[in-house]
Amino acid sequence: QVQLAESGGGSVQAGGSLRLSCLASGHTYSRGCMGWFRQAPGKEREGVAFIVIGGDRTDYTDSVKGRFTISRDKNENTVDLQMNNLRPEDTAIYYCAVSPQLFGGSWCYTSRQRYDRWGQGTQVTVSS
Repeated sequence: QVQLAESGGGSVQAGGSLRLSCLASGHTYSRGCMGWFRQAPGKEREGVAFIVIGGDRTDYTDSVKGRFTISRDKNENTVDLQMNNLRPEDTAIYYCAVSPQLFGGSWCYTSRQRYDRWGQGTQVTVSS
C-alpha cells in the first residue's frame, strides 16, 4: 500500500507564502492522480489542486488559481503545493491524497471519493 506524509504547514499572515510537501512511499501508483484537499472547521473537505501521475496536467479549484501551484518530483516521490498570497479563508487542514483513476483517461477526478489513500494532514493558518 502507498503511504502519504505531509509536511510544511504553519502560520503566516495574509499575503504570505507556504510550501507544503507530500512524500509518497510504499507501493505507489504508476498512473492516476495526486491531489491536495483541505478542510476548514465546520466545512466539507474540498479539492484544491491536482496533478496527473506520470504527466504534467494540473487542475485547481477556482479560489486558488493564480496563487497555488502543484508540482511533482517523480524521482523523490513528492508532490508539493506552493501557496502564495495566502488569505485567511485558506486556513484549514491540508491533506495529500492519491487516486489510481483518471477521468477520460487524461484528467484528474476532483471528488474526494475517488481518492483512496490519504495523509494525516497538516495545519495551515492564515491571520489577517
